Amino acid sequence: MLVGAQLRRLREARGVSREEAGNAIRASHSKISRLELGRTSFKRRDVADLLTLYGVTDDAERATLLSLAEQASVPGWWQAYSDVVPGWFDAFLGLEQAACVIRSYEVQFVPGLLQTENYARSVIQLGRRDVTGPEVERRVALRMRRQELLYRSNPPKLWIVIDEGALRRLIGGAATMRAQIEHLIRIAEFPHVTLQIMPFYACGHSGAAGPITILRFPEGELPDVVYLEQLGGALYLDKPAETERYWHVMNRLDIEAEQPGAASSILQRILKEI
Repeated sequence: MLVGAQLRRLREARGVSREEAGNAIRASHSKISRLELGRTSFKRRDVADLLTLYGVTDDAERATLLSLAEQASVPGWWQAYSDVVPGWFDAFLGLEQAACVIRSYEVQFVPGLLQTENYARSVIQLGRRDVTGPEVERRVALRMRRQELLYRSNPPKLWIVIDEGALRRLIGGAATMRAQIEHLIRIAEFPHVTLQIMPFYACGHSGAAGPITILRFPEGELPDVVYLEQLGGALYLDKPAETERYWHVMNRLDIEAEQPGAASSILQRILKEI
């Protein structure tokens, strides 16, 4: 999706139509559309020809985009879970693994990257009461595998605001919730994790529109992506006019929430009250 979005921007900046781009790689305009939406794999020759057409002559820029295009065509580890991953979520898993900054606001639940195994299992069962036991365990395994990025030698910067209601909602029962809060207390000590809590008394705050995730990628080579999950799908926004608006919302949330240094004491208080 990111490589496709970058190719689209380059094409539009050069004033090249999809038909002209398609002719340059001996294909139809519909293939250009699929490439730009990230719905088909990339051939190195096609990307190289498009970069030439779009006037990209800088060797470093060409090499970066060609390398990313090659990586985009290699199946990621998460594709082994394709039996339990909806198509609209597959793209997010790749973006999440590639991000250097992940900022998120959650209202209903503890974010997936911070969930314990039992809490994740309870959330998954809440969302799909018809799901079978083996499918539940596959989904839990996927969620736990996603969390490995937090323990990498060069992990992304994770900055999360969680609504207090999500921390007081007894998902899975009191024992599961206590273990989840204890896990958050430990995670909040990680140097690359910033955890803030939006208290109940913060009425009418900037996150009233619902959960938000913003992904930023290394070296500014690719645009930020805003991910907005819905009941049966998701929106991926990558145009600067759109992403800048959500960055502003996230910045406001960081100001309106309790400051990071208060997270541990708030979590300890909630833990005693469960």
